[in-house]
Amino acid sequence: MATPTAERLSVMLGLVVLMLANVPRYLATGHDTQLTLILMAAAAVAAVSVAHWRMLEAAERTRLPALFKRFGLCLVAGGVLMGAWHALFTDWISWQLLLAHGATLGLLLHAVWLWVRMAD
Repeated sequence: MATPTAERLSVMLGLVVLMLANVPRYLATGHDTQLTLILMAAAAVAAVSVAHWRMLEAAERTRLPALFKRFGLCLVAGGVLMGAWHALFTDWISWQLLLAHGATLGLLLHAVWLWVRMAD
């Protein structure tokens, strides 16, 4: 079994944020089945995240605030980049879809940033 790390926890919590960012989109379009499934998946990932956090050593826990700040910056960058993309190349989309796309890009940026740092 792999050792629990702060990076893994930040990506898991980012996945929970991503799933919750999709909730307004499913509410607006009336996709109740997808909404139920994504809420169940978010609850499952949140439960695994809590278990992961409990297994973290103190040194790893002290690294979490910096990782969460970086994830927040990635979320903002994802929102700005997706807003620019949709402004330049598509017709206006709903704010719900922009939120979901921005969160997706933000989590992707965060994960790639962590991957590149681990490769160094």
